[in-house]
Amino acid sequence: MEPLVSILIPAYNAEEFIAASIRSAIVQTWPRKEIIVVDDGSTDGTADVARRFASKEVAVVSKQNEGAAATRNHAFALSQGDYVQWLDADDLLAPDKIERQLAALREGDSKWTLLSSSWGHFRYRTESARFVPTSLWEDLTPLEWLIRKMGGDDQHMQTATWLTSRELAEAVGPWDTRLHFDDDGEYFSRALLSSKGTLFVPEARVYYRETSSGRVSHIGASNKKKDALVLSMKLNIQRLRSLEESDRVRKACLVYMQNFYVYFYPERPDLMAELLALAAELGGRLEEPKLRRKFAWMKPIVGFKAAKRAQMTLPQLKGSLLRRRDKAIYGDGDSSSRLTTP
Repeated sequence: MEPLVSILIPAYNAEEFIAASIRSAIVQTWPRKEIIVVDDGSTDGTADVARRFASKEVAVVSKQNEGAAATRNHAFALSQGDYVQWLDADDLLAPDKIERQLAALREGDSKWTLLSSSWGHFRYRTESARFVPTSLWEDLTPLEWLIRKMGGDDQHMQTATWLTSRELAEAVGPWDTRLHFDDDGEYFSRALLSSKGTLFVPEARVYYRETSSGRVSHIGASNKKKDALVLSMKLNIQRLRSLEESDRVRKACLVYMQNFYVYFYPERPDLMAELLALAAELGGRLEEPKLRRKFAWMKPIVGFKAAKRAQMTLPQLKGSLLRRRDKAIYGDGDSSSRLTTP
């Protein structure tokens, strides 16, 4: 019998997009699937929209607001699948995403293989999504994957790209409810450590929606998210070093910290001190963050903090304008209905 796949959708105030996400799960060409939507105490119409899809195949559950990690844990506890597919409530799966990944498993691949896929950003029109390969779009060992991710320019794999066996998910353990930011980065670093490596399936696709600055993946000025990010970073560094203690690992860890240092400098001296101490332990140091060229010229005139604020906020404003434009072009259609097999 073909394995059962659990598609787990945590949702919070996702009224505008959740219907499309659920549809992209329903139309998966993999025949044996269950879809579980857990509404995390939304204050909009998310639960009402989701319940329109309730069926033998789609379960919709509501609970009090506890955050994304706790909601994912709740969804997993309700699931029975042999494989687990995570899907955020504003993102989309290509119709054959799961089928292509399971078909790619080779004789000898174990259930401890972590399946990944390609992904592209979109706003409203999936046909405009651009799939730009990175060094993570390969079959990699856990050590090599983490070195490339942490030692690169903020590379990552979007949450829905992964497909994990139940055995692997149970070995990984629950999502860390302390993390209000980068909970996915921390969770999948644990998944990598428990796995035998990744199997990348380029033909399988995920559509990652660019939404407002209010989404969980936007850190902004939130001190709660900054605290969570430092905790996640320290855990990820500890795990990478547990695989190998070498110069290249220490270099990757220092690059990782330097890339994110701008989020704490200079507003959070307490978190800066933690990272500076860790950098010293690794035999290096962190420098004042470099602003991007289009904002660096502002620093001598208005100071670092104001130039940094512009670097953080102006792209958000531009993104908002582009989303409005894309929505106007998109009209009243459903992006999930426009998904096609590549």
